[in-house]
Amino acid sequence: MKSLYLLLFATVSFTFAQAQSNTVETIQHGGITREYRLYVPAMYDGTEAVPLVFNLHGYTSNAQQQELYGNFTAIADTANFIVVHPEGTVDGSGQQWWNAFDAPSPDDVGFVSAMIDELDQNYNIDLNCVYSTGMSNGGFMSFELACSLGNRIAAVASVTGAMPVGKFNSCNAPKPTPIMQIHGTNDPTVPYGGNSTMEPIEDIVDFWVDQTNCNSTPAVTNMPDIDMSDGSTAEHYLYTGGDQNTTVEHFKIINGEHTWPGAPIDIGVTNHDIDASVEIWRFFRQYKLNNLASVKEEQSKEMFKLYPNPSEGIVYVEFGESINSFVVVDALGREVFTKQNIESKETIEINRKGVYFIQFESDSGLITKKFIVK
Repeated sequence: MKSLYLLLFATVSFTFAQAQSNTVETIQHGGITREYRLYVPAMYDGTEAVPLVFNLHGYTSNAQQQELYGNFTAIADTANFIVVHPEGTVDGSGQQWWNAFDAPSPDDVGFVSAMIDELDQNYNIDLNCVYSTGMSNGGFMSFELACSLGNRIAAVASVTGAMPVGKFNSCNAPKPTPIMQIHGTNDPTVPYGGNSTMEPIEDIVDFWVDQTNCNSTPAVTNMPDIDMSDGSTAEHYLYTGGDQNTTVEHFKIINGEHTWPGAPIDIGVTNHDIDASVEIWRFFRQYKLNNLASVKEEQSKEMFKLYPNPSEGIVYVEFGESINSFVVVDALGREVFTKQNIESKETIEINRKGVYFIQFESDSGLITKKFIVK
């Protein structure tokens, strides 16, 4: 694997050597000097706040290799966002890694948070549009950020990454977190079906579907087999209807291995029917942190009750605190019911079957609750 990364570096590094906007920065954190590569597109002029994307390398890899392999720079050039490729620390085997496994150190969550603070001081960053993705161990770390830094990370995407066994119980994501998972069914490094240390990929997807309160039945699309010579095909699973209009997406790469779809060089069976970087940015750009931040479902239950759910078209709402108004929207975000001058108990009448969301502002922030009319 390592030699293949070196081959990748030798193959395409010349192209990036011309990039004037690539710099290597340092930051002191946890008593050590940490490095990160920073890509600022030419169109950035500081006049408007821009998104920030973290792209984390895999185990045995490094920031420069990940910049080349999981290429976002061309997308950043047209979409005007800043890309950060941080360096992990070195473990006892001399390999760089990310602490997504609840080890005592290093504090990689704090490292990412410190980078956000430093970049916000030096650039005009839209703090509502900070995202994390990564390859393999970098995918693990992106999930860790969703669990432990979800108040600063709007959405995450994992490519060939997973979650450690037992992490479901210790993950306390502070908000509904949109998730994208891209994974090959023949991945020999992070098995699709899991093992004694890693959760199965479909269980991970189900965990985040539950965390966001998305519909458990996805819309499934067989992606066009554009490259019939790549030895793989792609299926897309889309879970909609989550709290705050979140979604969970899964690209299941049939026969795919431990690779980044659409990468400039094949390392094992690499799918070319999709471009992972393009799909990830398409996914990220839908979400802003201020639209996702809300109290958790357990807290909202104490603030109001909605019943029956599902219903036949008549839904009753009882509020535990004073609010001024609420709105009901359908699954496409269209307003179907609004009410001002709220009483402690209100009646909602919907005459069409479907999935709906009641939304209102409380002292604790924006509250969203899904209900179904059957």
